[in-house]
Amino acid sequence: MIKTPLTEDIHTVPFVDLERYMGVWYEISSYPQWFEKGMTDVSALYVLKEDYVKVINSGYKNGKLKRANGRAMIVEGFGNARLKVSFFRPFYGKYWIIDLASDYSWVVVSNPRRSTLWVLCRTKTMDESLYQSIIDRLQSNGFDTSLLIRMQHNG
Repeated sequence: MIKTPLTEDIHTVPFVDLERYMGVWYEISSYPQWFEKGMTDVSALYVLKEDYVKVINSGYKNGKLKRANGRAMIVEGFGNARLKVSFFRPFYGKYWIIDLASDYSWVVVSNPRRSTLWVLCRTKTMDESLYQSIIDRLQSNGFDTSLLIRMQHNG
């Protein structure tokens, strides 16, 4: 598990329009997680259901497509920016949207302990100057960005 220093409380964005958030997100970089070790082309598909969000994470490991199906529940009172996600019910992880483009073209997700971090984009690549501005904001908010691993997308 990644341990990063806490310099201040972590904040989420004020509001997330769930319908705009749905769809495919490509992983640009993340803190290493055991379930992504050795994977390429990682993406997540979010589908809004009546009372939850269906989550389908996918990627390639050793040339084989791997998928994990989960569900996310909205945590009330936080403008849809805090969710709890489970791939192994009844265990849920905290999924907090901490930075989000106004056009929903990219997002940054973490948890309150800063032990997870994902930079996601609607495309498989991200402009390097945009990526660096996101990294700069993360650093100023107490994240150890040296731990981020860039995702390889082979197409």
